[in-house]
Amino acid sequence: MADPTSSTPTAGALALADVPAEPGVAKPDPILVVDHVMRSFGGLTAVDVDHLELQRGAITSLIGPNGAGKTTFFNLMTGFDRPNTGSWSFDGHDLASLAAHKVARHGMVRTFQLTKALTRLSVMENMKLGATEQRGERMLSSLFGPLWREQEREIEARAEELLVRFKMDHMRNELGGELSGGQRKLLEMARALMVQPSMVMLDEPMAGVNPALTQSLLGHVKDLPSHGMTVLFVEHDMDVVMDISDWVVVMAQGKIIAEGPPEAVAANEEVIDAYIGKGHGDESRFTPTPRAQAVAGDTIVAEAPPSADEGREDLKLDADTDPADPAAGDDTRGGA
Repeated sequence: MADPTSSTPTAGALALADVPAEPGVAKPDPILVVDHVMRSFGGLTAVDVDHLELQRGAITSLIGPNGAGKTTFFNLMTGFDRPNTGSWSFDGHDLASLAAHKVARHGMVRTFQLTKALTRLSVMENMKLGATEQRGERMLSSLFGPLWREQEREIEARAEELLVRFKMDHMRNELGGELSGGQRKLLEMARALMVQPSMVMLDEPMAGVNPALTQSLLGHVKDLPSHGMTVLFVEHDMDVVMDISDWVVVMAQGKIIAEGPPEAVAANEEVIDAYIGKGHGDESRFTPTPRAQAVAGDTIVAEAPPSADEGREDLKLDADTDPADPAAGDDTRGGA
């Protein structure tokens, strides 16, 4: 895996070097193009994106106050919800009418704020479920072992390789329900890669994760472009955003209000106003702290009270961890 502390720019970052920092700007090689996507719930407009392009091979962060529509936007792009209007294409394919499992087959996968590990299956079984086009899952072919056993061995080998990469191979036989909150985040990211995607969408991957595992997660996210993947992630921790992002997109009340390199967005007056209100006078809440301070627990979290336009899914998934998860926050048992 690439060194998490490395400052070597990704190919996506180099391609974005001369792109102006303005909403809706065209990218040199976009993998995702979104046009006029709107989603409302009753009288509330949760998402209203006129135009957005995501650069292939780059790590792009999607930030904004609570209720800005970030998770709803993720749900729309990945087939978990349907917009009122709009269209989008991924790698040249129109995905606007596809169900979530068909979107994944095109190479766009996502993780969730609340982890979706299957608690009564082992870590290895969770991983193997992520593979697509498994012949043994079809009723007739499942009755004839020679039709699927070779593929099953290949899938297990791929799962083992990913568990080694994520340093979870020693936990392969543990049940998903026995993992800590941070370890489940690692498992969910590794399982998403079983699809062999070209784009990974991470919804608050660091939320509720013990600092002991935060650096490990950051390292894995930074490493994804070196494996040919594009990354879009939602994050409230501005230290994380400044540390790993090639490009930042800012949402407020469902709209894209700013785009650009992290430093340009952090200095954008409209972005600061969206987070802490006009006439703020003090921008320190938005200004990132050094990573060393963040690891020590002095993290500045750019988070504001919910707005009147909060989307339904954002309301539902706003919690950092599952209150019913007794393992959440206990990240001291390995998987770093």
